[in-house]
Order: sequence, then structure tokens, then C-alpha cells
Amino acid sequence: MGLLDILLGRSRPAAPDLDRLFALPSAAVPLEAATGLTPTGRGAVCFATVEGAAFDQTHREVRALLDADGSPVDLSRDEYGYSWLVSRRDPDRLADLVNDLHAVNSAMEVNGSGPQLLCSLAVFADPDGRRLALVYLYKRGTFYPFAPLPGAGERRDNPLELRVRAALDGELPVERELNRWFPLWGAPGL
Repeated sequence: MGLLDILLGRSRPAAPDLDRLFALPSAAVPLEAATGLTPTGRGAVCFATVEGAAFDQTHREVRALLDADGSPVDLSRDEYGYSWLVSRRDPDRLADLVNDLHAVNSAMEVNGSGPQLLCSLAVFADPDGRRLALVYLYKRGTFYPFAPLPGAGERRDNPLELRVRAALDGELPVERELNRWFPLWGAPGL
């Protein structure tokens, strides 16, 4: 950071720390206690779609890595043109799902596709049908909750998101800037 940055009050964003993903299984306990939400076994990594042989090779390697242990993996593209690599696990195996998400992010980072990584998410639900994604922002190194209202179009359950933020304070590095809590309409598993 330079002198001009200090004078103007600018700061550098936190560097991505993929190991923060490993805090998700322990954070699931206070999340369930506060909201009744439990893991669904679904998670995904979102990245900007890039064409080219190197990216295709990375995608094949990641898919082979996850397919090797019997975890179903799908690649989809949303209406905004972003790609999602989706992993499904038994809901009781959140740690395995987190390992999948970490492996995808790490493989893409190692193969030079780190700049295309946008976020990772793990999906939670309750018996009433409410869903919530805990979203890891790759470029910020922070998490935030995203809770779409069921059957309400593109509307969010803001009170639930704020309860989750309070429940996870100290468990996960929660994104403090609410304007960075981006909606993920159409994200897999939500």
C-alpha cells in the first residue's frame, strides 16, 4: 500500500484464504441452533466462464478429482453466463462437501484460473422449506448469508440473513459490508 492510498483512506482487500472454508462444518452447529437450518449436502463453486484449452483442461482435472471418490459433480451455466461446478454429498457429510469446494478452488488457483473464481456456497434448509446459502467471496476472503424467500420471486429473507450473521459472528469471517451480500438468484441448490 502506498502513501497516496493511506492518505485517501484506501485499503487492500483481504487475500483469499481457502482454508477458511474448513470452518463451515463447525459453524453449522450454531447456525442450526439459531435458525433450525441444516446442511442439504449441496454446494457449488461459481466462476467466470473462460474459453480455451487450458481452462478446459483444468475443468477436466477438477471433475476427475471429484468423480474419483464417487461424488456426483455437475457443471452448469446460469442465465448471467457464469459457470457453476456443483457437488452433492450426503447432508450429514458437510466436511466432505467442504473438501470438494476447497479442491475445486485450489485446482483452479494452481492452474492459473484463480482470477475467474467468484464464490463458493454451501446450501442449508429447514423443514419448512426455507433455504440459505453460506457464500464465500473468493476475492474478499469473507462469508455472507443469502436467503431467498420461497415462492416470492426475487426477494430475500433479510431478517433471517441478519440472524445468521449474528449467529456466526466469531465462527466465520462474515462480510461486514452489506452491499457486498450479492443475491445469487438461480444458484444451484437454492
